[in-house]
This record gives sequence, structure tokens and C-alpha cells, in this order.
Amino acid sequence: MAECAILVAMAAKLTHNKKQKLVTIGVDEVGRGSLAGPVCVAAVAWKSCSPAKGLADSKKLTAKQRRQMALVIKNEALAIGIGWVDAPEIDRVGVNFALKKAALIALEQIKTVTDCQIIVDGRDKLLGDVPAEYIVKADGKIPAVMAASIIAKVARDSYMCALSKVHPKYGFDSHAGYGTARHMAAIAEFGACQLHRMSYSPLKETA
Repeated sequence: MAECAILVAMAAKLTHNKKQKLVTIGVDEVGRGSLAGPVCVAAVAWKSCSPAKGLADSKKLTAKQRRQMALVIKNEALAIGIGWVDAPEIDRVGVNFALKKAALIALEQIKTVTDCQIIVDGRDKLLGDVPAEYIVKADGKIPAVMAASIIAKVARDSYMCALSKVHPKYGFDSHAGYGTARHMAAIAEFGACQLHRMSYSPLKETA
């Protein structure tokens, strides 16, 4: 992967120790469990001393609050990167590898930010050998990760709303591809489309 070579060089500049760094890069993903559409990973560089007013785990905010906070984050963040991997590739390589690729793509977009710490939400080693700290529920504790959580969620929801206009019968604008009753009913009636992850249950049973 081309971005891996870039990130290996970047890793040498990123320090990871107990000393508080001036900048924290937060990393979070969205879309892992969705039956359709891409996975999305956001990386947000945030001044460690910046106030966290209004920031929260994206799941605890309303859609309107997330959109409002995304605008604030875009104005206040030092840098933002977003990585995507689509459904066909998820089916080919698996969701875990897809998320790692999306995370590296997101981080590569802000590789000019140095002398920082990287904090990733959860236990999965999304960044491979790039020095990072992995914290469960960091999206509710660490401002930079909260910001990444919001950016990823808003970006993916907006994308799924756009897809809903192309494939209106599935209602992607209301469930973002997750396995709600409405979505499952649409799949049962119309079958799957090219946006669906056919390696996921119960879709693989219909292939």
C-alpha cells in the first residue's frame, strides 16, 4: 500500500510517551457493522489544550448537533483527514483490513502534523506499526477522538443520504445502511444492490 511507506517515515517523527504533547490526533471509525456502503475513518489533529465545549461521543448527539459541531471542528481543528473503503473492497479483503486501510488513508492526509500523540478509539490496531495509544471509549473521553467521531459520522451519514437519492427504495437516508427492519424488508422485496456487503450475514445467504 503506497500510504504505508509514507507513514513509516512519518512514524519516526511522531513521539509517543508519557509527556503531554501540544497536539493530539484522534482517530475513529464508523460503518463497521453496516450492511451497505463504505467504512469511514476520520483523523483530527486537535490542540491538546483546546476546550472541548460541545464535543461528545457522536452517538450521544442528535444529527443536527453533529452537523453543527462538525462545522465547529472544521474551523478549529489543525487538520482533518478522512479515509474511505467501499463495499466491494470490504467484501474482498474483510472489514478489519478495510478499516486499517481507511485509517492509514486518513492519517496520511495530515502527515505534516508532527510532535503529536495519536489516540485511537477502541482496541483494534488500526494504524499497524504507527505509534499510537488505543483507548476503549476514547470517543467519550478525549476531545480529539470526539472530534474524529463526529467528523466520521457526519461524513458517512451525508454520503449515505446522497446514495439514497440514487437508490431510494432502500431508505439509506434513514438507517445509513444498518440492518433495521425497514432496510431488511427492502432487501427482502428488492434484493441487494452493488452497495451491499455480500460477505455479511444475512446477505451472503441470499447471494
